[in-house]
Amino acid sequence: MTTTEIAPPLPPVGLLPKAREKMGRRFAYGFLILSILPILVGYAWLIIATVSFRTEGLLPRNAEGGIGGFTLRNWDFVTDAAIWNAMFNSLLIALAMVIGVGIASTAGGYALSRMKFAGRKGFLSMTLVLHAFKAEMLLIAIFFVLRWLGDIPIIGNFIGFNSVGGVALVMIALELPLGIWLMKGFFDNLAWDMERAALIDGASRFRVWWQIMLPQVRPGLAALSLFTFIAGWNAYLVPFTFTIGTKVANMPVFLNQLISDTAPTNWNQVAAVGLFQMIPLLIFFIFTQELLLNIYAGGSKGS
Repeated sequence: MTTTEIAPPLPPVGLLPKAREKMGRRFAYGFLILSILPILVGYAWLIIATVSFRTEGLLPRNAEGGIGGFTLRNWDFVTDAAIWNAMFNSLLIALAMVIGVGIASTAGGYALSRMKFAGRKGFLSMTLVLHAFKAEMLLIAIFFVLRWLGDIPIIGNFIGFNSVGGVALVMIALELPLGIWLMKGFFDNLAWDMERAALIDGASRFRVWWQIMLPQVRPGLAALSLFTFIAGWNAYLVPFTFTIGTKVANMPVFLNQLISDTAPTNWNQVAAVGLFQMIPLLIFFIFTQELLLNIYAGGSKGS
């Protein structure tokens, strides 16, 4: 008597793609977690260090070397008037950049996107060339310009060398090429219908730009504002080079003054100041995140 073996039933064909999809999703999530793990560890250390006497890795240590040593002494700087002066200077630079770059970039981007005039292509090319020149390459030239601006009566005290206004003016000039190109791209993606209708009805170019075009590029303007605010708030090279003393120092310069080459550095206090510096950035992002999430919404590309 012969016996025949019965093969096990094959799994339904429809389950194989689902299994592959599930495996692929697990692999993607695992890779994502591994990639952001160093960042999470860094932020965890930053938070622990700000409330610890000292740290050994992620472990807080007290003066005797034991686990613990939690303290708020690292935050004593909040009672120092110098840090609030540095915070105010950073805020002035960042807000001046948001306003200056925002107005000039939206006006310039609209003109380059919607108008034809002599030298338009050359101007577009020059903005790219100007964006290639970093601040490090222009420090000496910027110094002479600020010294010349400082000799102008009255306004020279506000936009010359060793002034917050001078630093803001330089930072605005350095960010303008990127801002103009960014806003031009947003204006290029808007339809011509509403603009043409307004022009036919007799609206001026300024009114069309202000009342019709700007509301449609608010996500792009929010993105540009966030980029320029971050650039102004974290600016170090230009303020460090063209300011003297703590009166006109901003937050990055103040933070650098806590690090000494000859005396021991309290890295836990440095971490606390760094975390304190991030608070305005988080607040600014919270108020602009809704517009940033809608950055791809808006009109279609015009003819």
